[in-house]
Amino acid sequence: MAAQCVTKVELTVSCDNLLDKDVGSKSDPLCVLQMNSSDTQWFEAGRTEKVQNCLCPKFSKKFVVDYYFELVQKLKFGIYDIDNKTIDLSDDDFLGELECTLGQVVSSRKLTRPLALKNKKPAGKGTITISAEEIKDNRVVNFEMEARKLDNKDFFGKSDPYLELYKQSETGWELAHRTEVVKNNLNPTWKPFGIPLRSLCGGDMDKPIKVECYDYDDDGSHDLIGIFETTLARMQQASRTSPAEFECINSKKKQKKKGYKNSGVVGVKLCQVVKEYTFLDYIMGGCQINFTVAVDFTGSNGDPKSPQSLHYISPQGVNEYLSAIWSVGMVIQDYDSDKMFPAFGFGAQVPPTWQVSHEFPLNFNPSNPFCTGIEGIVEAYRVCLPQVKLYGPTNFSPIINHVAQFATQATQQTTASQYFVLLIITDGVITDMDQTRSAIVNASRLPMSIIIIGVGGADFSAMEFLDGDDGRLRSMTGEAAMRDIVQFVPFRKFQNAPAQALAQCVLAELPDQVSSFYNSLKLKPPSEPVTPSQRS
Repeated sequence: MAAQCVTKVELTVSCDNLLDKDVGSKSDPLCVLQMNSSDTQWFEAGRTEKVQNCLCPKFSKKFVVDYYFELVQKLKFGIYDIDNKTIDLSDDDFLGELECTLGQVVSSRKLTRPLALKNKKPAGKGTITISAEEIKDNRVVNFEMEARKLDNKDFFGKSDPYLELYKQSETGWELAHRTEVVKNNLNPTWKPFGIPLRSLCGGDMDKPIKVECYDYDDDGSHDLIGIFETTLARMQQASRTSPAEFECINSKKKQKKKGYKNSGVVGVKLCQVVKEYTFLDYIMGGCQINFTVAVDFTGSNGDPKSPQSLHYISPQGVNEYLSAIWSVGMVIQDYDSDKMFPAFGFGAQVPPTWQVSHEFPLNFNPSNPFCTGIEGIVEAYRVCLPQVKLYGPTNFSPIINHVAQFATQATQQTTASQYFVLLIITDGVITDMDQTRSAIVNASRLPMSIIIIGVGGADFSAMEFLDGDDGRLRSMTGEAAMRDIVQFVPFRKFQNAPAQALAQCVLAELPDQVSSFYNSLKLKPPSEPVTPSQRS
């Protein structure tokens, strides 16, 4: 599966207190960036200019890198004292390096760390600072449009009009947006719509925009009603009380018909440029992603002591549950500042009463179910496994509702400060399907997403149903989910794939789920990301 490039990020690098390797003058540093996202080979992504005689350089050349939320993208910044004109760095003095991930940089927005030598010892007092900024124009133009007295193109009934808006490009006109069809109406009002500013005019308010009005026909032979050209600057003068009006001209009709005036008038009631926040706006602005894990301890997994069991931990210390936790957790942990993750089990009899529980903390501490880092979750799972009795049934709704309580509390805040991701790892068929559907529909209105990873070889068709890719999930009462928040994948599909493939697949939709949720509620990041000019 190809990764979704979320955006491009610009990295600005500076250093302080570098080692001085030059006699009689100061070091002449340069920074080299290497990248690695597949555990195999590092490759050089770029290098800055050399700064003459300086132990505290601010490099002006920036690194622009593609950012993928769902991958762990490793970065290595190497600082060298350049003493010659060769490209090869092996003959230049090494002043220190920093290895980190792009996730760490963007979630910090500005990361300062000590430089290390190849033997991992400190490179004197040398430090490196990396600032991240997203490269984007994330403005959107919101439109409300109507028309009156359009030509009638239909023998029976009236025209079924729709609009197409075009951007002018070097190679001609490019379609930017098509409205819905309004049936049987010569005076239509179309539903409000938004177009990214870059798609409509590349950010140039005076660039020509072409609007074509058609009569829709089922057989695809749509009839042109008329065309006009304008600019965004002209359309922005519109208001609901005095719409900007444009005559639709049909050139063929104009040639044939004497006294032709127009084929109708299109009115723009609203044309407003607004800023939409991106996923990185929210992350860099201080939004935290809270990660919770829920592990299936039902009897169908098999006795953990038996090598056939899905909970059997191999001599190498792995099983499908642990692999899923590591894979997804390694990506998400960079976006949670305290790295404390609640972890639960469900479907087991739990000591000391041996009651079946559908949301017990893996560390058996209900008042503090948090584990330190992904390593802490893994350790809690290993310790918990021999102490519980696998039982049943497989109920999802208690743990979904548990996380939803925290997500509900987060909605009291006036900014986009907390988003919750629940990872459920399960071996099979859900027992409480009706309650689970209701729980998901409820959670779809909250800052929350659910990832379900199916381990083992069971029939997972019910899970596919919860992942609303092919239509909106509904509760038993018929209430529709506000948005699709469930992503399901069977673990075995990734058994022979590279290690990062599972996380890549389950996390690909998350950035859009976060930004679209907050934008729909018009919520801003806790703090506005600053531009580099404000940083220095």
